[in-house]
Amino acid sequence: MEGISEVAKSKQQLIIEEWNGSSSTKLFKTATIFASPSLSIHRSGSRFNHVWRRVLQAFVPEGFPGSVTPDYVPFQVWDSLQGLSTYIRTMLSTQALLSAIGVGEKSATVIGATFQWFLRDLTGMLGGVLFTFYQGSNLDSNAKMWRLVADLMNDLGMLMDLLSPLFPSAFAFVVCLGSLSRSFTGVASGATRAALTQHFALQNNAADISAKEGSQETMATMIGMALGMLLARITIGNPFAIWFSFLFLTMFHMYANYRAVRCLSLNSLNFQRSSILLQQFMETDQVLSPEQVSTMEHVLPMWTTSWISKDKLLHMQVELGVRVSSLGHQEMMDLLHSSAAIYEKAKYLLVERKGVIGAIVHKDSSAADVLQSYIHALVVAKMVDGNRSVHSESQSWMDEKYEVFIHKLKSSGWKTERLLSPSLIWRANWITEPLDKKID
Repeated sequence: MEGISEVAKSKQQLIIEEWNGSSSTKLFKTATIFASPSLSIHRSGSRFNHVWRRVLQAFVPEGFPGSVTPDYVPFQVWDSLQGLSTYIRTMLSTQALLSAIGVGEKSATVIGATFQWFLRDLTGMLGGVLFTFYQGSNLDSNAKMWRLVADLMNDLGMLMDLLSPLFPSAFAFVVCLGSLSRSFTGVASGATRAALTQHFALQNNAADISAKEGSQETMATMIGMALGMLLARITIGNPFAIWFSFLFLTMFHMYANYRAVRCLSLNSLNFQRSSILLQQFMETDQVLSPEQVSTMEHVLPMWTTSWISKDKLLHMQVELGVRVSSLGHQEMMDLLHSSAAIYEKAKYLLVERKGVIGAIVHKDSSAADVLQSYIHALVVAKMVDGNRSVHSESQSWMDEKYEVFIHKLKSSGWKTERLLSPSLIWRANWITEPLDKKID
């Protein structure tokens, strides 16, 4: 029997298959190796496909497309197109800027050009610091809007460079204004890009996504520079062609940016998304998905949507993190006398002033408390009707519906750990005491 078993084993052979890929869900068989009758290797697939996959790995994250969100591809396509138009226009604006400084002219001095360039860069650095100081905490909560604003400011900076040769007496002022505009772009674009990278990362692969985005941007830069040099060569000495090309590319740049942010379906809660979700829930008892909310968001700056009724933009009727000492006398009295019973256990107080519901946040409030305070303020703003107080009614709604609302948000894919908002620099502390207690 042992002899038969050995014969059977001798007739078996081991077949080895070679697979290639960066993820277990994206593997391709490249070869099969046999040992009988003689060692042979059978290649699978064409060599071109193998090389193409290797090249693609330099530009897409590992495990793509399963390692990123569905909105990653459309966003990157539009983002690359807008970047391409930017680099083409950069050649035109840089050509105009160098001409204005005096490159190629005998009358121009090295020290003069160096000083003007230094002044331009210094203005940009100071502008970036100031912008970060005033708006740094707000960038994460409004990533879509600031993404658009950043590229709009970049367009303005390029326009200043292109205008600089037309105003030689005010050259320094014009180029410094352009540099200041681009400094806002650098801060806002970098901060929002970090927030979007975290959104795209489904497998804690933010670093890989960021690295591959850098490769994509490098490729777009090289193509844009080549096309820009060609365009600059064609339009040299023709102001009409230069301005027509610049304005056309700028319009395309703005359109591509708008389409890019419209592709995004962010699942974090900020002021506007929370408002849209709550209004829908109070009316239909249903929670919208991130994809549905993304089609309803206003991604343009708020001053461009001032024509829209405030009833439709419920979050504009709420102010989070109100400073207590900024309240009027009557508002302060109403808060002290009517809020003790309603908000005794809450980590926030709500007060109405001039048609706006203000939320005063406790100094020991957690991220969950801040989210609850904002949702409660939205409920009050939704219920408010003339001079009728709705605090008790809104509290009843919160007791009955808030936990259900949060549970449905989580089930629909929303992140409910915290509310994305600017830093709350004003907080308060309060205690409840019997009215007959004597004050020393």
